[in-house]
This record gives sequence, C-alpha cells and structure tokens, in this order.
Amino acid sequence: MNGTLLGTYSPGTTLLHRMPAGAKMLALMGLSTVVVLVRGPVSGLVALLLALGLVGWSGTGVRATVRTLRAFFLVAAVLLAYHLLFGTWQVAVEQVGDLLALVLLATVLTATTPVDALLDMIVRAVGPLRRFGANPEKVALAFSLVLRSIPVLLTIAAETRDAARARGLERSPRTWLTPFVVRTVAHARDTGDALHARGLGDD
Repeated sequence: MNGTLLGTYSPGTTLLHRMPAGAKMLALMGLSTVVVLVRGPVSGLVALLLALGLVGWSGTGVRATVRTLRAFFLVAAVLLAYHLLFGTWQVAVEQVGDLLALVLLATVLTATTPVDALLDMIVRAVGPLRRFGANPEKVALAFSLVLRSIPVLLTIAAETRDAARARGLERSPRTWLTPFVVRTVAHARDTGDALHARGLGDD
C-alpha cells in the first residue's frame, strides 16, 4: 500500500472521530452543495481553506494528506492551465479550489469514520426505500467496494509509475498507463469473480 488516506480510516480521538457517521455525511452533503452552488474565485479559495482546516482538525495531518493526493493535484494543475489558457483566472481559481475542497472534504469523512459505521449508516438511510425495491445491503456493498477500490487504484498507479521511472521511461505516459489499465481491469475482474463466487449480483 502507498499509505494513502483517501478511502481509508485513520484512528483518532478528535471530535470529528467521535461524531456520528450520519451527521458527518449530512455535513459533507451540505458543504458540497454550498461549494458547488456558490460561484466566484473567493468562494473557491474559502472552500479550500475550510477543507484544509478540517483536515488539520481531523488529526490526519495536512502534509500527509496533501502528499497522498498528488494525483488529484496533477488533475487540478491541468484544469488550472486549461482555464488560464482558454478562459479566465477567476474561473480557474474557482473550479480548482472547488475540486480540491471536495476531495479533501471526502477524505476527512473516510479518514475519521470506520468503514463499518459508514456501511451501517447507509443501510439505515436506504432502509425506508426497501418497500420500493431498494436493497440497502447491496447499496452498502457497492459503497464499500468504491472505498476499497480508491486506495487500491492509487497503489497500482504508484507502482506502475515507479516501475516506469526505474526503467528511465517516466516521460512516456504510455509506458505506465498501459500496465495501469491492464492491472486495473484485472483487479475489477478479480473483484467480480469473488462476488460471483459468493452468490452476489446473481439476481
């Protein structure tokens, strides 16, 4: 593992760790809605500073969190360059700030909440929809697979990039993107086979 904080729980004793999972999920939904709806470069910077503050409050460490989200910073850099070249700096700051803030807020939720608590909360939240055909356990299973896949994919990306760098081929994206895609598809097939072997997803 590459020690990523995204999608994994980091034990702690902060107030964020002690808060109920449902309250944190509602707070995340509310903050995310505000971040998306409020426009302008100032709102993007404020959202990013707020998210960094919550990361620091969570006790996971701003530096460690930023280090494990390097892939997202690369995407943010491309987005920033695109808007600076073809748009305005105001839109560039707003969209990059919003993107990084949303990623950091989601990281705070998963880093301060055990996976079991998140899954129990999802089952309870989806439970009333059972009468309409919803299956809360399957929804929770899908959620857990997403959480599990995030650190796995980041690990695969880091390993393939390091392998390309060891061969002096880091300047050619094809040398590490191709094995990354192959290993990602293989991981997805293995996960599907494991679920099928347990009788999940057959109905």
